[in-house]
Amino acid sequence: MTIAVISGDEKVLVDVQSALDPAMTVKYEAGTARLAIDKRVIAEDFFILSTGMAGEVLQKFINYHIKAAIWGDYSHYTSKPLKDFIYESNHGKDFFFTATQEEAVKRLAEAL
Repeated sequence: MTIAVISGDEKVLVDVQSALDPAMTVKYEAGTARLAIDKRVIAEDFFILSTGMAGEVLQKFINYHIKAAIWGDYSHYTSKPLKDFIYESNHGKDFFFTATQEEAVKRLAEAL
């Protein structure tokens, strides 16, 4: 199974379209619908649920049958809604939050 990894030091996923573009590129050029994404490349607005970005991105990924795992450190977030979102996502089968890239890839490989 092929799993695409998106990582780097600059923010590249800053809105819904910039999240969808690499997902579609990977899906149609590499033939995979599984993305492991480094938290560092995602705009902080994603993690502020009131912006709606996380919900919109997740909805687009579900619509296009894309599974994704974001890895990174979430310990500094104090938002209960975000913690609930992470908890619920990790108990689903399409979208995961993990601590490491290895764990993200493993979760995606195991997802049906």
